Amino acid sequence: MRWLEDNSKVKIWEKSRRIGATYVQSYEDVRDCVYKRVPAVWFSSADESAAREYIDYCEQWAKLFDTATKSYGEVIIDVEKDIKAYVIEFKNGCKINALSSNPKGFRSKGGKVVLDEFAFHKSAMELWKAARPCITWGYPLRILSTHNGQNCLYYKFLDQVMKHKLNWSHHKVPIQLAVEEGLVDKIYGRETTPEERQEWLDEVCRDCFDDYTWFQEYCCIAIDEACAFLPYDLIATCEKTDILKPLEDIQGDLYVGIDIGRRKDLTVIWCVERFENVKYTRMVKVLEKTPFHIQYEIISEILKHPKLRRCCIDSTGLGMQLAEQAVRDFGQYRVEAVMFTNQSKEEMAYNLRTNFEDKSVFIPAEHDIREDLHSIRKVTTKAGNIRFDAETSEVNGHADRFWALALALISCSTPYSPVDITTRKKYETLKMTEAF
Repeated sequence: MRWLEDNSKVKIWEKSRRIGATYVQSYEDVRDCVYKRVPAVWFSSADESAAREYIDYCEQWAKLFDTATKSYGEVIIDVEKDIKAYVIEFKNGCKINALSSNPKGFRSKGGKVVLDEFAFHKSAMELWKAARPCITWGYPLRILSTHNGQNCLYYKFLDQVMKHKLNWSHHKVPIQLAVEEGLVDKIYGRETTPEERQEWLDEVCRDCFDDYTWFQEYCCIAIDEACAFLPYDLIATCEKTDILKPLEDIQGDLYVGIDIGRRKDLTVIWCVERFENVKYTRMVKVLEKTPFHIQYEIISEILKHPKLRRCCIDSTGLGMQLAEQAVRDFGQYRVEAVMFTNQSKEEMAYNLRTNFEDKSVFIPAEHDIREDLHSIRKVTTKAGNIRFDAETSEVNGHADRFWALALALISCSTPYSPVDITTRKKYETLKMTEAF
């Protein structure tokens, strides 16, 4: 109702998928035609099937208004440019035209403009330049879309709206708000309990498989894949199945990285086995809300491993006490306490990415690990400093798996070289007594 009651000249809707936004927009467009507020509606979506679906919605609303319409189906509205549209005409002469995504379809047209799923148009700028003049005589403009990263024109529009540089009316409906306002009730055909609504949300989130899909398609959060320090494609090249194995079966050198957490953050112990310059993940142990004394017992058992060569452990904040105790019990030659600073994090992060680029590290093909590694963003502050950070989540903590792996790779960062054993030349003492 908020969208329908808003009569602003230009409205932009930041929305979740499948919440009925196009359905609502079709009602507004039919209403404007029935009351002859506009001479025509020019609708464009990302593909032809969406245009067909929109016209079906419009025909349903026309019946509700009890007004006569004539549907022309798909017609050619410009022979030379091969511009096609689905068209319905009302008895008062107003028309609704659902165009393909071809920007040329809006040239020389006038009336209300609706740009559906605008973030996914292949030629968004050309479409915008063709569509914007259609409303010059005071007709309304509507832009609706889910997110498609931060490099598209739709995101730039929203950015300018939020900075009050564009005086457009802004609406935002993530899936959580849609559920709160009755989406699940509509799906189930009855009133649902708060527990049922939360369970439905949890199931949708889980079935999205990755945070990238969940955030963009449902939560109205634009993800900039270009800012991901480790893109999904790069991570995938170093994933292997059946790579984990018991530590007692390790034959090569063992290196360990430990990121310490307690309440919000996780404690993650990452163990790699090294053969020459290639590192294979053998164990990733995650401890959630585990008391420190129990954490240390688990850590100690790993540090006692006869093949352990080096362990780097987080000594920042909560980790300081555990790190100091581990260094004291196992010696500085086996355990190194690492303080997290912007400089040390930058060194560890770039070393980790270099290992991925060189295909010199292999990790389990697991969802939580993949999402954790992908969550790190490289951010440049106003002062020009580089910072590596990630949003805290209940599942992934604060990119704790990323930093545990980074610590493990730092622990074995000394280049591998085989040991060459040589013997001294035999001392020829017999010459001293020669001729005697």
